[in-house]
Parts: sequence; structure tokens; C-alpha cells
Amino acid sequence: MPVYAYKGVTANGRNTRGHLDAESLRSARARLRRDGIFLTEIAEGRAESVETGERRGIARHLPSLQRVSPLDIALATRQAATLLGAGIPLVESLRALTEQVDNPRLKSVFAQVRDRVNEGSSFADALAATGVFPDLYIGMVRAGEAGGALETVLERLAEYMEGQVRLRNKVGSILIYPSVMFGFAMVVVGALVTVVLPQITQLLESLNQPLPFYTRWIIAGSEFARSWWWAIAAGTVLMLLVFRGVIRTERGRARYDKVRLRLPVIGRLVRLLAISRFSRTLSTLLAGGLPITRALHTAGEVAANTVIADAIEAARLSITEGASLAQPLRASGEFPPLVTHMVQVGEQSGELESMLAKVADTYEEQVETAVTRLTALLEPFLILIMVGIVLVIILATLVPLLQITSSLG
Repeated sequence: MPVYAYKGVTANGRNTRGHLDAESLRSARARLRRDGIFLTEIAEGRAESVETGERRGIARHLPSLQRVSPLDIALATRQAATLLGAGIPLVESLRALTEQVDNPRLKSVFAQVRDRVNEGSSFADALAATGVFPDLYIGMVRAGEAGGALETVLERLAEYMEGQVRLRNKVGSILIYPSVMFGFAMVVVGALVTVVLPQITQLLESLNQPLPFYTRWIIAGSEFARSWWWAIAAGTVLMLLVFRGVIRTERGRARYDKVRLRLPVIGRLVRLLAISRFSRTLSTLLAGGLPITRALHTAGEVAANTVIADAIEAARLSITEGASLAQPLRASGEFPPLVTHMVQVGEQSGELESMLAKVADTYEEQVETAVTRLTALLEPFLILIMVGIVLVIILATLVPLLQITSSLG
């Protein structure tokens, strides 16, 4: 059933807007008329009609129409689990979910899912047809449907996605201050090089006195930056594009991930983040009823590091040959002893999911701690760099002036 976005005026003269599902445009108009709403604009909100809505001016009020964030999916998943837990059938839950969701794109997606389920499709197949939900999500829903535990699976999915969003937000918020500091430092240095230094350079050149070598170098660098700034900008963009193209290749991505893991400080943080993602994802998938071989394949992709993913894939192949999970992970050398020990204990006790969840909790805390410490080191480091650059520029211009003044005196 289509979903329509509308704007109108109520009987009290107030402007209103919203969404509703109806069998046709005519039915939507009639329903709104019965509710006392006088329409000014209305457009179908299904995915294939987005362009029509934009042409009619609806989409300009819906900036999130083209994107569905993980947080939007997590909140919708939580609502779906609550509705199913209340004993509401799946189709009716999807109908209610369509009305409750705020994101217009996701509202349209759930309307399509509801229609497909109503026509006899499975919930997982309907989700997969939208192209919005990740493979992890679809796989767990499929397992939940097969095991008759869809409500539980949706709750675990919501907890997993909410946890990933919280972790990402924590890391992002910690990095805001050093990013602002770095940008401010670049602005200060740019102003000195392009505005202040040229004026001092003219004064020094007008005195017709020999200048120290470091002063000549700074003046030459300033002139080069002012004359060839466009070439520097173009070269930087070109290098970024080439780098992006290289890491998109399989060989380039593998080399890039290997280098990242070997960096002095960043490498440990990258490894912690990859292991926390792997542990949390594998725990969630196993708790959702997926076979361990399939869960390992998905968890390796979520780790977002080819070196870690290769080690996980080797473990998956070893499991198919009858080996345990801890043994190949330990043999890869990419997982710390704590992880392999906890996995081994979980396998022996039959509580692998809970052990992996504890590993994920531990490493997520370590990620947050490591990022906090790194930020604490970056702040004075950036300040020292900015002060050092400014000090070098000042000394390179002030020392010649003092020398010339003293010689004239």
C-alpha cells in the first residue's frame, strides 16, 4: 500500500504536514478530508516516486529522504520488537511501524516491506529486496523467523546497532576538539604566510641588506605558496583520489590495512576497534541462531580490516574441518591472548556468546580509553606545532630587522 506525504490546513487554520498510507491518491484525499484537513500538496512517498515528490516541492522539507542512518534502523527495530512482543501480528506491526517512523525514506521502505509480507513473502526476503538493510540484519531476521524467535532477534539487533552507534558517537565526539585545533592552526599559518609575511618581506627587501638563509627559505616558501596555491590544492586532491582508488583494490586494501596495524599508536587503536566489532557481531549473530560458519563470515566483514578478516576466514575454514575456534585465532597471531582465552573458555563451557559479549565490552572500553588518551596527547602536540611554526616565522623576520637596526645604530 502506498505511503503519501502531504501538507494542508486544519479546520482551525493551522498548517500541518505528515504521512499516511492509503490504497490510492483518491482514498488518501478522502481520508484527509474526513479528518478535517484541507490539502495544499500531496505526493506518493514510495521509493519509486521520490522524484515526483521532489518536483512537487515535498522533498525539500524532507532532507533525510535519501538516507537511512543506523540509528534510524535501530530505533525502528526496537519499535518492531515491542509491537511483536505485545502480540500484534507482523503485518499489523509493520503497518503501525510505518506510521510511527519519522524518517520519510524508512517510512516508505517499511511500507514496501509490509506489502511484500502481506503478499506472502518472508520478512527477511522483503527486507532484502529494499537494499537498505545490511546482510547482518537480514541474516539474523531470517534465523529468527526460522526459529520462531523473531521478537528476541529484533531486540538483540536493536541492542547491537544502538551499541555500535554509541561507540561511533563517543569516538567522534572525542575527536572534535583536536580537529578544530588543527583547523585553527592551519588558518593561522595560512594568514601569516599569505598576509603578514609578504608585507614584512617587502620591508626587508627595501633595505637592500643580506638576509640569513632561513629567512630566504621562508620568504621563498611564502612566495611559492601564494603563486602556486592552485597547483598545491590540485595536487592534494589528485593524491587523495589516487589513494582512494588504490585502497579500493583488493591488494591495495590489504597493504593499507597491514600498515595501519603496524603504526606505533594508531595500530593498537585500529586493532582494538576491529576486535570489538568482531566480538560484538559474532556474539549477536550466534545468539540470534545463525550457524557459526555463517556468523564468522559476516563478523569478518564487519571487522573492516582485511588482515583481521583473513584470520577470521582461516578460522572459519578450520571449523568446517573440525577444529575449535580458539585454536586458529591463536595461530593467526592477530588476536591478543585475552580474546583467544575467553573464546576457548566459552567453547568449553558452552557459553561462547556471553564470553564474546564480555570481550566486546572490554575492548569497547579500551577503545574509548585509547582514543581519550590519544586526544589528550594530540591537544598539546598541535598547540606546540602551531606555536613552533609561528615562532619560526617571527624569528626569521625579526632577527634580520634587529641585525639591520643594530648595524645602522
